[in-house]
Amino acid sequence: MAGLECFERVEGDVNKDFDVVIVGGGPAALAAAVYTCRALLKTVILEKKFLGGQLVGTELIENYPGFPEVISGVDLTQRMEAQAKRFGVEIRYEEVLKLHVENGLKVVTTDTDAYGSHVVILAAGAEPKKLGVPGEDEFYGRGVSYCATCDGAFFRDKDVVVVGGGDSAVTEGIFLTKYAKSVQIIHRRDEFRATKIYLDEAFSNQKIKAIFNTVIESIYGQEKVDGVVTQNILTKEKKDIPCQGVFIFIGSVPNTDFLGNLLCTDAGCHIETNIHMETAVEGLYAVGDIRKNSYRQIATAIGEGVTAAIAAEHKLAELKALGKAAK
Repeated sequence: MAGLECFERVEGDVNKDFDVVIVGGGPAALAAAVYTCRALLKTVILEKKFLGGQLVGTELIENYPGFPEVISGVDLTQRMEAQAKRFGVEIRYEEVLKLHVENGLKVVTTDTDAYGSHVVILAAGAEPKKLGVPGEDEFYGRGVSYCATCDGAFFRDKDVVVVGGGDSAVTEGIFLTKYAKSVQIIHRRDEFRATKIYLDEAFSNQKIKAIFNTVIESIYGQEKVDGVVTQNILTKEKKDIPCQGVFIFIGSVPNTDFLGNLLCTDAGCHIETNIHMETAVEGLYAVGDIRKNSYRQIATAIGEGVTAAIAAEHKLAELKALGKAAK
């Protein structure tokens, strides 16, 4: 199989060994690689840190089809990696610094190399905006979460707090009432910015309590979260709120800085695509959390990765037939 061959660096400044270049190494990227490699397209994944993305920070996953028993994010990532490698993907741990287009060729520049391909799949993901308070990083995956859909079921009959004031914070707070004993939504302003229909539902739920003009100063605990320390920004009064879960929804930051103004006019934008996951640039696809209107779920990310891979295969065949790409 072509995908299992070892690839040698071609002459010149741009490495054109690969038919498909995938930026990022999360579930969407690994799913795309399985499909492109099975289509006998030489594929490389460029990942700056570790495979799995935010998935590896999820301790237990119980909503991914095919696993009636729970599975950890690390284990699921390792299975996805093994499957992609079986079909021949090459994984290189390099940081992508820039992407630009030269006569239809997408050139991806990393900290060690430059790759040229007519089809590139962007799966760089997004990072949740953080509060930046003590305990947030320490208890990530042990009470601190950025996804109620992913982790809410693990807080049955527990007291949790939600941080944020937009639609995400309010709707995720409503979702958490399915499991939690109480949900306190903490917002730094004097009113929510969420849609009225969501607010009506939230305020009619006896499990939900809103706390305004308040910020979290720290998150504390032993093995897991035991509570938060808050401060009222008007009175400066501090309070200790015991809880077992802290769900933070203050936005996310897509990893799009390396694109410059290619697809984004503002730094940190989510990328718009069509139904084939293709962006405004022909042959350039975006999937997963980097994409606008993504549902931020493992299953949907994988579906987007597969969609982009199939579309990329068809696009490459079309370009070859037109003589725009080497056969």
